[in-house]
Amino acid sequence: MRIGVPKEIKNHEYRVGLTPQSVAELTALGHEVWIETHAGAAIGFADEDYLEAGAQLARTSAEVFQHGQLIVKVKEPLAVERARLRAHHTLFTYLHLAPDRAQTEELMAGGATCIAYETVTDAQGRLPLLAPMSEVAGRMSIQAGAGCLEKARGGRGVLLGGVPGVAPGKVVILGGGVVGSHALAMAVGLGADVTVLDKSVDALRRLDAQYGNRITTLYSTRAAVREQVLAADLVIGGVLIPGAAAPKLITADMVRQMKVGAVLVDVAIDQGGCAETSHATTHAEPTYVVDDVVHYCVANMPGAVARTSTLALNNATLPFVVALAQKGTRRALQEDPHLLSGLNVARGIITCASVAEAHDLRFQSPASLLEQL
Repeated sequence: MRIGVPKEIKNHEYRVGLTPQSVAELTALGHEVWIETHAGAAIGFADEDYLEAGAQLARTSAEVFQHGQLIVKVKEPLAVERARLRAHHTLFTYLHLAPDRAQTEELMAGGATCIAYETVTDAQGRLPLLAPMSEVAGRMSIQAGAGCLEKARGGRGVLLGGVPGVAPGKVVILGGGVVGSHALAMAVGLGADVTVLDKSVDALRRLDAQYGNRITTLYSTRAAVREQVLAADLVIGGVLIPGAAAPKLITADMVRQMKVGAVLVDVAIDQGGCAETSHATTHAEPTYVVDDVVHYCVANMPGAVARTSTLALNNATLPFVVALAQKGTRRALQEDPHLLSGLNVARGIITCASVAEAHDLRFQSPASLLEQL
């Protein structure tokens, strides 16, 4: 298998699809790996490291797509990259198609086989390739939110942990999954007053058993969300419906009534965001203000800690990359129903029900398309 790894070109995105260690695993198995020059240089992976691992260097992204059959990335392909995809390509990366019709239509038009990290499953129904970046984003959300609360950055001027004689800041976390759990760990560690809301009583029980009276757990209803959001200094949006657009739990009316200088960190922005006032931002300009509420909606939060994120992501993705390379796309998908869950687009057809529903497009089950790959 010829594997191509282009340099990421999204704003302030420094992660890379394969580390030199991952490349060494693949080349030892006899596969050909093409890496765009300087693809990992920003996070300490020099071209020489890749050459020592057995990779071949490509001068341009176009050359990577020309040589590669399996294209391994981190973030969704931008328009210039989508134009390079052909029917013989298998694309393996984060896609987040539900809120992005333009990308969806262009991937359909290109005819490539597109497997999304965020919908690959495991035997327990979890999302193993989304989890490592959700862990990073959850932890970063508290760091980012704490900084945005500083007065010089538009916030209320609140220290999350407080000091003796002064109450700590109030953090409200929407969602007790991977993002919420890791945000919670950081917030509790800082000494904040933390409330987490979720519709899963089992998730709330798990968190209550772990933290006891150091946190408040609430079953998520519209009324509970509204009450807690309006009382918060910092709100973390960590809700997820796999493959689908995030539910709009925070209305524009709620934002108008939030505290002046409160902060919303919408980690769900990759799937469209969980607030009506949210729109994607970049690390270059991470925040904006709506009704005196600071919004932090960076769509690639883990890119800010790109080395840690790349290593964590490769730990999760490498076994699937090896399977795709060793078996070929069709056989790898046939033999692994969890990898098959990641198939979002193939032969110009949507194979993820949530994406098809989001865009009102025709859906066909991934299994029914396997013989055409």
